[in-house]
Amino acid sequence: MVGALLFALCVSVEAQQQEKVPRIGYLSTDSTRKENVEGLRLGLRELGYVEGKTIAIEYRYADGVDRLPDLAAELVRFKVDVIVVTRSTTAAIAAKHATNTIPIIIAGLSDPVETGLVASLAHPGANITGLTIMNAELAGKRLELLKETTPKLFRVAVLWNRANSGAALVFKQTKSATQELGLELQSLEVKSVTDLDSALKAATRSGANALVLLATAPIGAHLKQIADFAIKSRLPSIYDRSFFPEVGGLMSYGANIVDVFRRAATYINKILKGAKPSDLPIEQPTKFELVINLKTAKQIGLTIPQSVLFRADKVIR
Repeated sequence: MVGALLFALCVSVEAQQQEKVPRIGYLSTDSTRKENVEGLRLGLRELGYVEGKTIAIEYRYADGVDRLPDLAAELVRFKVDVIVVTRSTTAAIAAKHATNTIPIIIAGLSDPVETGLVASLAHPGANITGLTIMNAELAGKRLELLKETTPKLFRVAVLWNRANSGAALVFKQTKSATQELGLELQSLEVKSVTDLDSALKAATRSGANALVLLATAPIGAHLKQIADFAIKSRLPSIYDRSFFPEVGGLMSYGANIVDVFRRAATYINKILKGAKPSDLPIEQPTKFELVINLKTAKQIGLTIPQSVLFRADKVIR
């Protein structure tokens, strides 16, 4: 009888422990971006969490934007403890509309203040906090890098999606920077993947001699296609994320994404230990990286100046 009671007690304790395993909702527009997840997992491991044992993650990928509201609502129904939104203002808005009680951690958005997600970086308020990547602030720097590597640059084609408020903000800064640098700008809006081919062809017809990609769906899911087109058309190209030059794009300049998502784990840890999102300031990145693909430069007949190469964090040969 004593043995039976002890067994029952052990089962009860084990069940309670299992119930206490926190669940994290992970909401993303793109299932192909594995480095985001790996950065988050790395940060959780560093804090002592073991996925599947001491913490559980519910992954939801929209592969676009249409399913975001439904997936956000699904995570709320699952009663997750925290929702992590990855690099999409549209996804963050969907999560915000889905709940005003479950903490939301944004990881890698352009400017959550300008897009109306939070009150301020220091005091975000409500149930949202996290990390920004300063994409809008870096728009001018990316154009400067293009101009420095392409001496005859005069017309820049910009691929973006107006429906994404974060991309709209970066586009505004990009437009301002082109004027300051004495460049012409061609706006190429891509609302869906069906618009991509015609937008790229419009860039060459207009005489653009460089291509700037703004992070938004569906552009982020078709970087290889865009990189191949840029090589074929001999167009220097730049993006904010390092996996663009890794698939054939010329350059990238932006925050270190793995580090951003690694840092997002610290917000999860603080919230699970009782911190309120409204009390946690939104963090800005401290690590930026310039990646250059020299093989691509050679294919499009471009010589990268040594002054630029010396500043590169990674050179793909």
